[in-house]
Amino acid sequence: MSPAVQEAGSAPRTGLRVLVTHPGASLYGSDRMLLEAVRGMVDVGWSPLLLVPETGALTDAVAEWGVPVRTGPVPVLRKSALTPTGILRLGAQTLAAARQGWDLLVQGRPDVVYVSTVTTPLWPLLARVRGVPVVCHVHEAESEAPGVLQRALVLPLLAADALVVNSRFALDVLLRSAPRLRDRSAVVLNGVEGPPAAAPPRLGGGPVRLLYVGRLSERKGVLVALEALELLVAEGLDAHLDLVGGVFSEHAAFGEELRRRVARPQLAGRTTFHGFQDDVWPHLAACDILLVPSVLAEPFGNTAVEGVLAGRPVVASDVGGLPEALEGYRSARLVRPLDASALAAAIGGAVDQLPTLLELAREDAVAAAARHDPQRYRRAVTARVASVARGGSAA
Repeated sequence: MSPAVQEAGSAPRTGLRVLVTHPGASLYGSDRMLLEAVRGMVDVGWSPLLLVPETGALTDAVAEWGVPVRTGPVPVLRKSALTPTGILRLGAQTLAAARQGWDLLVQGRPDVVYVSTVTTPLWPLLARVRGVPVVCHVHEAESEAPGVLQRALVLPLLAADALVVNSRFALDVLLRSAPRLRDRSAVVLNGVEGPPAAAPPRLGGGPVRLLYVGRLSERKGVLVALEALELLVAEGLDAHLDLVGGVFSEHAAFGEELRRRVARPQLAGRTTFHGFQDDVWPHLAACDILLVPSVLAEPFGNTAVEGVLAGRPVVASDVGGLPEALEGYRSARLVRPLDASALAAAIGGAVDQLPTLLELAREDAVAAAARHDPQRYRRAVTARVASVARGGSAA
């Protein structure tokens, strides 16, 4: 089967026992997609069991549907693991996780294991040894990562029976390292829930409201956005940037750098930190333009899609899966990554054309709602999982 965008399949089998593994319990991009996948399993009458390293907003959400949650060591392959200390820590976590994982496979007798993200390489291997079918959902596209890390992420996928990949870009990156996975892969575009109701554009007055949503990290381009804001203010534009998102605990130093940066005289009073917000729609409704200034390749770009769904113009980096996420939307603009001048110019141009762009954004929102319908996403993922489950039909 050639990789193609997977549409909603036929009605899946009912009653499947699914062991679902995920590396965290936040509610950012891949976390929200895990939530949609689990919701789809519940909708068709399956019995998922979620294994995560800790509790959090994600586990609170699935608990409302009666989904049992187990916590325990979930070894996650990150760049920090490529140091001597990191390797030792990862090895200890892997041994502990293997013991618990084997017990879950033996006692829970799942019909299939659904592995969310490629950063937990233990699970495809463990399930294969136990003889349980595995579906791995690829949310990553580490095209700039060291070769050793790319291979470490991809090799365990050879043990998977089927893959779900969130974009054509992510699939291309995957196949560079493992061409043999082509016939096992299907692209399923992320399902993104829109706002409860369409929010009309602001009536004007005060500064232009710019918005950034996502983790506050260097790779997400937050510093580039701040530099662009400085340039715009220097050119006489009255603008304000709202930052919605938190900093990884291990990136505390970057958070401190951001605080120092926004305290500079050029930016004093022109930025607001809102921290992580489960509900981003009020912030999108209050903004004029959404910025997605990623420096490194994004596998897709849920935040960009949320901006379109909210009926707001989006200015994003022309990198990774972001062009794919914004494909066909006339209210969106793409700029060179890591180029604050280009970002500032695109924002300035959008401000000049704002009434026209807002009208186009209203039309784009309708198209995005159809393209990223969460129900279609849930059906596609459950159909993919059912196709390889014990007793299911072949993929």
